[in-house]
Amino acid sequence: MCRLAAYLGPAIPLQQFLLEPPHSIYRQAWEPRELKYAKLNADGFGFGWYGPDNTPSAYTSALPIWSDSNLPGLARTLTAPLWLAEVRSATLGNPVHQFNTAPFYDAQHLFTHNGFIRDFHQCVQPEISARLSPGIAAGIRGNTDSEYLFACLRQLLLDDPSAELPTILRQLFALLADLISTQTALLNIIITDGSRLYAVRHGINHESPSLYYTTDDELFPAGQLIASERLTGDDFWQPVPEHHLLIISPENPPELLAL
Repeated sequence: MCRLAAYLGPAIPLQQFLLEPPHSIYRQAWEPRELKYAKLNADGFGFGWYGPDNTPSAYTSALPIWSDSNLPGLARTLTAPLWLAEVRSATLGNPVHQFNTAPFYDAQHLFTHNGFIRDFHQCVQPEISARLSPGIAAGIRGNTDSEYLFACLRQLLLDDPSAELPTILRQLFALLADLISTQTALLNIIITDGSRLYAVRHGINHESPSLYYTTDDELFPAGQLIASERLTGDDFWQPVPEHHLLIISPENPPELLAL
């Protein structure tokens, strides 16, 4: 289990997004309010953004977020109009390692996942691996269910380049539903193509983890945010309904689609 957050709007420094909110992702590392199956998110952290050339970058660490001496300087000086972040609580079989720390990315997308798939390595990973082309498989560096979900999503995009992300996400969850019988799967995902945020609140054989969004937080004028837990006490934060996809874009109001 992890805590996730994303921001889209006018360019802001990383510290405004990651560190300064009263219930920031930074604080959620040691004081989460709605975390299931864990008490801390101390098994690494990461954040992602897009550079001037519109390609994604990520900074990840296997350290607890409060232990990284590089973070204050980075947070003060990095500025971007889109941020994606995670603090990690590792699950059994997925060791603490930088390669296992999100966000994961390719040439276009940033991806992060809150949850787990029970018995993933025994029951689901072999089936996903069998579907991956050599190029996609070669890009996997860690062993988490999260990275394999991203690899599977990338394969689906490769197989159908004209498909949009909502369609691909539905295909991904349909595939998982076929692979998972009685196992528990918690499947909150945030992915971005650099222009829009796509967030899913979903679970199989279990209630979905918490996920919220806002377009009206006074700490982020004209910004839109998604987070596992509300970053502020603002009443404008709304829960994403279970088994729904949320789409946030600069030009349109938030859109909710049933999976």
